[in-house]
Amino acid sequence: MSDKTNTLPQTEPPSWGETFRVYLEPATLRMLFLGFSAGLPLLLVLGTLSFWLREAGIDRTTIGFLSWVGLAYAFKWAWAPLVDRLPIPILSRLLGRRRAWLLLAQAMIVTGLIGMALSDPKLSLETIVWCALLVAFGSATQDIALDAFRIESADMQRQAALAAAYQTGYRLAMIWAGAGVLWIAARAEVVSAASYQHTAWQTAYFVMAASMAVGVLTVLLSPEPLRKILPPSRNAAAWLREVLVEPFADFLRRYRWQAALILALIAVYRISDVVMGIMANPFYVDMGYTKDEVAAVTKIYGVIMTLAGAFLGGALAIRFGVMRVLMLGAVLSAASNLLFAWLGSRGHDVQSLVFVISADNLSSGIASAAFIAYLSSLTNVNYSATQYALFSSMMLLLPKFLAGYSGKYVDAFGYGNFFTATACLGAPVLLLVWLASRMKTPARTVDGQQQE
Repeated sequence: MSDKTNTLPQTEPPSWGETFRVYLEPATLRMLFLGFSAGLPLLLVLGTLSFWLREAGIDRTTIGFLSWVGLAYAFKWAWAPLVDRLPIPILSRLLGRRRAWLLLAQAMIVTGLIGMALSDPKLSLETIVWCALLVAFGSATQDIALDAFRIESADMQRQAALAAAYQTGYRLAMIWAGAGVLWIAARAEVVSAASYQHTAWQTAYFVMAASMAVGVLTVLLSPEPLRKILPPSRNAAAWLREVLVEPFADFLRRYRWQAALILALIAVYRISDVVMGIMANPFYVDMGYTKDEVAAVTKIYGVIMTLAGAFLGGALAIRFGVMRVLMLGAVLSAASNLLFAWLGSRGHDVQSLVFVISADNLSSGIASAAFIAYLSSLTNVNYSATQYALFSSMMLLLPKFLAGYSGKYVDAFGYGNFFTATACLGAPVLLLVWLASRMKTPARTVDGQQQE
């Protein structure tokens, strides 16, 4: 894919001052807060939840299989057409279609988090699973509407910057949903009581539910993005065709045979990170790291490193083109998993943990900013929610499925072999990025016109 469609139209690259000034624009700042709303639920049903479950005595194999709750994110394309085109009674009239769906999704997340807080996995693991599914479904729905909101809020030139701001808010939320939860749970524990105390986790999850107010207020105070008014459908069959078929048909028409390569790249680009990530928290528990150590190093310092990577990745994508940064992110993400294999041989070593988290999270931030910009460049804004949901769902489907077996693999072969295997999973990504960079594909489409 040529980089010329992903760069600014000036004959000379913008100055670094002009490049970074985009982060102060209102649309970019809104994405900071909405990114926080999007990032908060993810760890609460995956990473942080796995720490909670492991401390409660749930075995690694079960934790691995429970990660399939995250498959809700991988199948969000199935209801994305409804989010794209179906108005919500009353709410859509008052807020607009994008903001109405965002508010509804946030209500589901809050309800699910309260349900998780009220449940003890030692006594009722099934209840935790159902509430986590509600959170994941609401979070995936929020992602659909939010991705469309972001894509419709700025032109292609600013998508990398919006992606970086989104990632910043997202990662700040992950500090709060990672370090914040562990810090709150540790402070809520009763001294000299049992090592596992459900009331401590209950307090933490109640605080997380209240933290969704950041996203709710941002939605209420944000303007609805302008979007094309589509003519009403002639009949029910035509409506179903426009909602369910046309977004996918549009993508295939524009990219033809190249669509297979693009979708293959999307399907495996983050596979190393996603498969490895499910076992990260059980690994920290089994290596003897305390809640405070994990909170400080992996959830606060690590996320700061991810933010630095996201800003760097966004700026590099503007200056040098998305595809080059996409390749850099793929190389770094796979290679950094090997450091976890090395860490497993070090025992309880906080300094080594800091070093590994620095490299891994910086790599992840660079890769994420470039990848979001790449996905955004593929969409037609008339179907932005549906098409972006298809892309981001494909990004998660195979990795989340494989991650379900991660606990079983660790039990059979150990953490060292597991981390090495996840690094090897990234090798095909390098070939696919190289092939995609060699292809010439159409520019992003806006109202039937190609945007240069």
